[in-house]
Amino acid sequence: MKCPFCNHLQDKVVDSRESKEGDAIRRRRECLACERRYTTYERIDEVPYMVIKKDGRREKFDRQKVLNGLLKACEKRPVSMGKLSEMVNQVESKVSDSADREISTRDVGEFLIDHLRELDKIAYVRFASVYRDFQDEQAFFDELKSLMRQKRS
Repeated sequence: MKCPFCNHLQDKVVDSRESKEGDAIRRRRECLACERRYTTYERIDEVPYMVIKKDGRREKFDRQKVLNGLLKACEKRPVSMGKLSEMVNQVESKVSDSADREISTRDVGEFLIDHLRELDKIAYVRFASVYRDFQDEQAFFDELKSLMRQKRS
């Protein structure tokens, strides 16, 4: 920490307390050069994770929304909650690992579809039908045919 009086870079912490709101730590410091005291505050840098929607809007990443979509796709299927939670954790880590803390919903959807394809075929088709927005039964059948071809290979 740089002393605001003499710009010296070394100090010692004399007192440390949590703020009344609990969102910051107040520290009293003493400069080792000029021996003057000053106060600093430490706060958690809360930059939210964001998802970029298809229409370009940005909104906060909501892990519960991702989990709810997976739960609907896996309803009455033999897929454990642990597997679904693990998938959501992987999506969240993809967002937090990105340099700008953003990810497109297209990337999230494709990631989930790929994992559901391996996990449970019925859940995969359910999720894909909503995510890919099948407009008619032909699009749905084409996806099923593609899935059947992959299974045979």
